[in-house]
Amino acid sequence: MNNLAIQRQIRPRPITEVAADLGLLPSEFTLWGDLRAKLDPITVRSRLPQRTGALVLVTTITPTKFGEGKTTTSIALAQGLCHVGVRAVVTLREPSIGPTLGIKGGGCGAGLAQVLPMEAINLHFTGDMHAITTAHNLLSSAIDNGLHFGNPLGLDVREVWWPRTVDLLERSLRQVTIGLGGPQMGVPRQDRFIITAASEVMAVFCLASDLQDLRGRLGRMVIGLRADRTAVRAEETGVIGAMVALLRDAFRPNLAQTSSGTPAIIHGGPFANIAHGTNSIVATDLALRCAEVVVTEAGFGADLGAEKFFDLVCPVGGFSPQVSVVVLTTKVLKAHGQVADADITKEDPEAIRRGLQTNAARHVANLRSFGVTAVVAINVFGTDHDSELQAIEGWCAAMGLPVARCLGVTQGAPGAAQLARTVLEAIGSRPMPMLTAAYPVEAPLEEKVRLLATKLYGATAIELSEEAHKHLRALKKMGVDHLPVCMAKTQYSFSDDASVLGAPSGFTTLVRELHLSAGAGYIVAVTGTMQLMPGLAREPAALELDVDGTGQIIGMR
Repeated sequence: MNNLAIQRQIRPRPITEVAADLGLLPSEFTLWGDLRAKLDPITVRSRLPQRTGALVLVTTITPTKFGEGKTTTSIALAQGLCHVGVRAVVTLREPSIGPTLGIKGGGCGAGLAQVLPMEAINLHFTGDMHAITTAHNLLSSAIDNGLHFGNPLGLDVREVWWPRTVDLLERSLRQVTIGLGGPQMGVPRQDRFIITAASEVMAVFCLASDLQDLRGRLGRMVIGLRADRTAVRAEETGVIGAMVALLRDAFRPNLAQTSSGTPAIIHGGPFANIAHGTNSIVATDLALRCAEVVVTEAGFGADLGAEKFFDLVCPVGGFSPQVSVVVLTTKVLKAHGQVADADITKEDPEAIRRGLQTNAARHVANLRSFGVTAVVAINVFGTDHDSELQAIEGWCAAMGLPVARCLGVTQGAPGAAQLARTVLEAIGSRPMPMLTAAYPVEAPLEEKVRLLATKLYGATAIELSEEAHKHLRALKKMGVDHLPVCMAKTQYSFSDDASVLGAPSGFTTLVRELHLSAGAGYIVAVTGTMQLMPGLAREPAALELDVDGTGQIIGMR
């Protein structure tokens, strides 16, 4: 039975009951039908001025095509915590429509560990993605309107940095020419599209603490350069107020529920290989005021999502996770243990041990270097062999890692109860830890990139391309090289080569470009070949999606 069919058998609770579980008052949320609600940060913060919850970050090792079930485990853990009597909530990113209709399918979990309503969350939900897309493109339109009417900002048409965006996968829009057709059609120039999840508006949206902060961050975004190489800020276009107006309702976090009725706050959706990759700060902030334990997720492996959560999100949001859960599966470990795809379900505990030593060990060491307690969650599948699960548990015992099997997909909340107890024991009565950053933020920009590559990835050195050196000089001239670094790197390897599994070492990380995200407050260091606009697969998931005679959506993965 597929995930959509499983969800159709579940009787969801009225969202008012889910809100009551978090202690929310009717005046603190607005209904969006029976199963969704928008939370009001102002009223909740006014009544609950202190954060009282413990924060748990869910991450994983280097992902493979077999999938780790990180979102599923996050959902299951929150369900398990509620099952053992803890007021818990899971905070997640909103799925991007592009991957939902492309190769990935939806992002709502699986089996009995899902968030619902699945069809709405995977598609339009409460319209947040569309609001972000529209706000971004309003700025794009204002830029070209200014160029058409005499270019009052003095933008160098060759140095317009701000792209356009759409929440779809469309490789033909990666590079476009606009303004053709004569004087009334605008100024001809090269342009490009990126997917909405890669937009700086999305990054700003998720890092802003309130609407005033959102306004300031949007205004600080750099849209391009003048001929004298000085920066042109978005606030100079005059449309920031309109952008905030477009984003006002979207900025309120969304309340939904899991398949067992556990509260789920779902808000924002930046990618982790090109942005910071976590849900909004305001969503996590509200959750910490309402719940005893908050489960949140960082995108991809600990080298990307977790590092960015610690170094970029936590300083801005004032967060400090007390526990980080590392999701492991036998298939992913065997892939890192060099098992062929055709043999991935065959019993092979030795391959499990190789994968643990060659990949998982580095991720755990990295997490510990931040000062965070690590717990291992084994996401159990029906094809797993007990000898393999025992191999993982034996390795965890030797590493001093608390470990628990998670059967949330097949058993729901009861199947995650042991993981919940293990996490609660790890939290214990420990005070909030003081995080140790991967680099001193005041270090030179090149040194920050080098420390990330050598300390966390296993590189021996970094190399800046000629283009990156050019960008570095410009950033220093603008006086922004003091900002923290957001590494744009493949999620499939510690290195910048997606084909290299395990835990490679002795390589040089090539930094191709350095881009300023002034509104988000970081500099993006692009390594390898990164696409900000993915393309559809030969047979995208959209081919399976349809609506039946009763009006129900069918074919969603």
